[in-house]
Amino acid sequence: MTDLIHKELSYKIIGAIFNVFNKLGYGYQEKYYQRAIALELNKEKLRYVREKEIKLNYQDEAIGKYFLDFIIENKIVLELKVANTFYMRDIQQVLGYLKASGLQLGILVIITKQGIKYKRIINIRDN
Repeated sequence: MTDLIHKELSYKIIGAIFNVFNKLGYGYQEKYYQRAIALELNKEKLRYVREKEIKLNYQDEAIGKYFLDFIIENKIVLELKVANTFYMRDIQQVLGYLKASGLQLGILVIITKQGIKYKRIINIRDN
């Protein structure tokens, strides 16, 4: 069995997200969950950047840009959605973020009425 990428850091991040949901519950806009998660990450003493702009280049020319919800410890992209299910477009979005940033691991989190669900998304192309 292979080891999980950034295992301990991933657990801390997911724990922070569950703490937020346990306190706030369901029914808020994404931006409020993001703010609360930032407070939890601060309590965990994790370094992060919010709304990080990443440029997408082709042959040294900028062809677009992404805005990532969080980059944590310069290792993990965290993307948050308030939704009922995972959508392929959101998974592809995180994969695009990973490719553009050169990072290996993304965590896509959806906040549902039933609770938190998450997927670990791996950038295998740049490994």
